[in-house]
Amino acid sequence: MSAKIEIKSKKDIDGMRESGHICAKILRKLIKMAQPGATPFDINKEAENLIELAGVETAFRGYQKFPAVICASLNSIAVHGVPSKIPLKEGDIIGLDFGVISNGWYSDSAFTVGVGNISYPASRLIHVTREALARGIGKAKVGNRIGDISSAIQFYIEKEGFSAIRELVGHGIGKNLHEPPHVPNYGVTGSGEKIVDGMVIAIEPIISAGSPNIRESKDGFGFETTDGSLVAHFEHTIAITTAGTEILTKI
Repeated sequence: MSAKIEIKSKKDIDGMRESGHICAKILRKLIKMAQPGATPFDINKEAENLIELAGVETAFRGYQKFPAVICASLNSIAVHGVPSKIPLKEGDIIGLDFGVISNGWYSDSAFTVGVGNISYPASRLIHVTREALARGIGKAKVGNRIGDISSAIQFYIEKEGFSAIRELVGHGIGKNLHEPPHVPNYGVTGSGEKIVDGMVIAIEPIISAGSPNIRESKDGFGFETTDGSLVAHFEHTIAITTAGTEILTKI
């Protein structure tokens, strides 16, 4: 039996909208810092300052003992990279995953950034992953099913020659960072939980340019592709109601 999905009221979504707005505002500033010579550690430090200024809490630090307020996943690191003091270099790509808690409500968003001039294959991977997120959101409508989101993402990325990392999925979100349902980046149209008025989920395509197989990174937190392939990651927290679908973390 699947776990109960927490349906949000209009007032709940108002609270999550505020959390999402703050998350997006901070992430927008962090993205601009991803330049050659900057370190992920410095980006994390700035995120700490911005969280304090905004009067919110970190969604990530302390979650399963994670030591930072951002995940900084470089090149072949798929998710949960711990921010290092190694400077970014021209041609890197970095996934910045970030979330806050505002008045008890979580938000969660991710954006993959090219550092300086990047290769065409890296640029194309980023573009396809971002578009895959848009296509998944396009299927997030009352009356559809979670599998409609998943299959739209899978169909598009595989058509473009990429693959989803299947162990890593999107999720419900609210008073907790991760809630039911799981939102995979692969699936069958018409399958999965029915999407109903008041569902709030985080959709997050995590896409490999090569093998979709991953292993734990040496730091014990991150996950990386087994063949060293580049990975891109985009994520938005969205609210789905009969009035339409709203991106709460729109950058």
